[in-house]
Amino acid sequence: MAGEFELISEITADLALGADVRLGPGDDAAVLRPAGDVVVTTDVLIENVHFKRSWSSAHQIGRKAVAVNVSDVEAMGAIPSAVVIGLALPKDLDQAWVKEFQQGVAAECEQARVSLVGGDLSSSAHVAISVTALGNLDGRAPVTRVGARPGDRVAVCGRLGWAAGGLLVLQRGFGSPKDLVAEQQVPSVPYGQGRVAAEAGATAMIDVSDGLLQDLGHICERSGVGIDIDSSAFAVPDGLARVAAATGKNPMAFILAGGEDHALAATFPPDRDLPDGWRAIGLVGPGAQVSVDGEPWTSPTGWDHFA
Repeated sequence: MAGEFELISEITADLALGADVRLGPGDDAAVLRPAGDVVVTTDVLIENVHFKRSWSSAHQIGRKAVAVNVSDVEAMGAIPSAVVIGLALPKDLDQAWVKEFQQGVAAECEQARVSLVGGDLSSSAHVAISVTALGNLDGRAPVTRVGARPGDRVAVCGRLGWAAGGLLVLQRGFGSPKDLVAEQQVPSVPYGQGRVAAEAGATAMIDVSDGLLQDLGHICERSGVGIDIDSSAFAVPDGLARVAAATGKNPMAFILAGGEDHALAATFPPDRDLPDGWRAIGLVGPGAQVSVDGEPWTSPTGWDHFA
C-alpha cells in the first residue's frame, strides 16, 4: 500500500464541495460558512463489530460510514452539510480497497448532498472508521428528543426490520433475500426527510439505529411521556417473513427491535397532516415507556453495545 500522504491525495482527489465550503481538504482544517446554527455528530465503525470485510465490499462500507452519520443530522431537522473521516487501516491492506472505499464515500456523499472536507489516516490491526457529520439549521430550532406531548401521533419514515433480517441472513452464511442483505450493507436513509418533518411541525425526532422501541424509549424518557405502538400499522415484507419463518423468529421483533435501520421516527401534533412519505404507527400518551398494542413489550427492545 502507498504511504500516508499518497493515500490522502488519492482519497481527496476530485472531491465535489458544496457552496458552504470555503476551504476544503489540504490544510490543517476545513473552513465552512453555514447558514445557521451548526449540528455536529460522530459515529465510530469498527471492523467485525459494525461490518465485516467478508460480508461487505469496500464501496458498501464507505457508503454505510457516511449514511449512518448523516442520518443523525437528519434526525435534528438539520440540512446535512459536510463530513470528516478518520480512517485507520492495516498496513498490508490492498490499496485497491482504499480506492473502492473512497468511491463509496463519494457516492453516498452525493446522495446525502454533503461534502467530504477532511479527515485523518492511521495504521491499525483492523479497519476502524470515525466519521463526524455536520449540518446547519438554516435559522430554525433543532428538533430534539424533548417536546413530544400526549395526543401527538408517532410516525416513521424509512424501512424497519430489513437490516436486522439481513444481518441474521449473513450470520447464517447466506446471501439472500438480497434486499435484506443490501439494507444491512448500506442503509437506505430517507435523506431530506428530517427537514421535511421539522417544517411539518415535528415535536420530537430520533434516528432509528438501535431498534424502534429502544429509540422511542429515549423520546419517552426525555419528554416525560409514554408511547403506544400499533402493530397493525406495519406490513411485514415478504423477504422478512421468509427469514422469520425459516429461523423461527417473530417478524415483529425485527421491525420493532432490530436496529441499524436508520429510518426516522418523529412525533407530530394531532392537528397537523403528516408529510408525504411518513406513516402513523402509534400515539403519545401519559406514562414513561413504550408499549405495543397497549401491553409492555417483554422481549429485547434493541441493541446495546455493552449489554
